[in-house]
Order: sequence, then C-alpha cells, then structure tokens
Amino acid sequence: MKLTESDFLQMEKHYRASFFNSLGGFKSVVLVGSINQNKATNLAIFNSVMHIGANPPLCSILVRPAEVERHTYENILETKYFTINHIHKAIYQKAHQTSARYDRNISEFDAVELTEAYSNNIIAPYVKESHLKFGLECVETLEIKTNHTILIIGSIKEVLMDDNYIQADGFIDLELAGSLTVSGLDSYHSTKKLSRLSYAKPNEDLKEI
Repeated sequence: MKLTESDFLQMEKHYRASFFNSLGGFKSVVLVGSINQNKATNLAIFNSVMHIGANPPLCSILVRPAEVERHTYENILETKYFTINHIHKAIYQKAHQTSARYDRNISEFDAVELTEAYSNNIIAPYVKESHLKFGLECVETLEIKTNHTILIIGSIKEVLMDDNYIQADGFIDLELAGSLTVSGLDSYHSTKKLSRLSYAKPNEDLKEI
C-alpha cells in the first residue's frame, strides 16, 4: 500500500486522526493536573509529553488550538503550574475517561473517581494513585504557526516516586513503576524491556548494561 497527500485529503475526519496519531509509533501517556485561580481542578490525558532538556530540567506538552475552551491550557496560563502523572494498569480506563468533554464546573478528578493530592511546592493537583509524577512551572508557550497548536514548556520543580524505581546511574525503571504507553488515541500497552545498551562510540562494540 502507498498513500499520498491526495489519499490523506479523502480520509474521513476520525479515520484521519486515528491514522496519523498512530503513524509515529508508541508515545508516552500521562494525566496532566491543573487548577485555576478559583481553585477549580482539571485532569486531562495527554500523549504529547516531550523531554526538552536536563540542565535545567524541562519538559513540554502540546495542546490543541485554543479555538474552543481548553481548560488545561487556560489553567496553566492563570496559575503557571501543572503536574504530569504516569498512568498504570489500575487506572488507565479512568485516565482515558478524562478525555470526555466535561463542563468547566466539573472536575475530572471527581468524574472519574481519582484522588487529588498536593505538595507544598506545587499549587496544581497530583493524581494520588499515580506511581510516578512530577510538578512543573510553565516557563514558555510557543504557538506552532502551521496548525496553531501550542507547546507548553515547563520547568520541573519536583519529582515524586518510590526510591526503588531509580537505578544507580539515575535511570528510572518505568516498567517497575508500571507506566503504560499508547499508540494512536486509544490503544494502551504495557512494555517489556529488551535491554539497555552502552553509550555508543565509533569503532567500539555495544554492551548490554
């Protein structure tokens, strides 16, 4: 099969979204917690988390164009803070349900029966049931001019997880944390590690570590 731009234009809207969302391969899937100035909380599932840098530690999420209400985006603009919470098997169906279009006055925490949790450093709510989570302060927003999506870049302020997830070299064992991955918009997957490989250098054989 070979598909070209003329084929893309003929795709039905939902078919096209499913096709291109799965084309790029497996992605991280997380819950983003936020709060507005009136202390109303919001929880939304995202599959667009991207590592920006480690020094300083930066991470981003991508939100769709603000042509309609985008509660997560609006909350982050108001309070600057948000949380990223990994999803595991016990909560993935509840996490998926947060993609429903709830009214602003309804907190997805309540709607899907997940628990708000707070720290002293981040005003935004965490998901108590998540095994691995971190809090961020928004430091920059960038509009992608091609399609008007918005990249939200956050500075990581704290990380909450079990000590056992971190290996001696700083590597976080996501399988031990039970973190899931996603393909497309609705296909959830657990993972199985093949191996970790040594730092690649010219003319030097790779080693499993």
